Amino acid sequence: MKTKFNRYIYVALVVLGIIYLIEKSTGQALIYLGIALAFDPFSPEQTWTDRPSWQKATLLIQLAIVFGLVFIEIFNARF
Repeated sequence: MKTKFNRYIYVALVVLGIIYLIEKSTGQALIYLGIALAFDPFSPEQTWTDRPSWQKATLLIQLAIVFGLVFIEIFNARF
């Protein structure tokens, strides 16, 4: 896939995830933000070690948010 096409999909999925977070639908937000990580918005040819720190931070923060939403969903389902 081309990088520009990945960026459009990534942005669309992140926007949908944020909309669902605002609506407090954590399950839907979890799905869209998690799938967005599969569409790398940055150069796919660039290895992880060659990426700038801000790109790594962006993806790791999003991953942390996804894991946080997983734990929220698990906690809400158990109680």
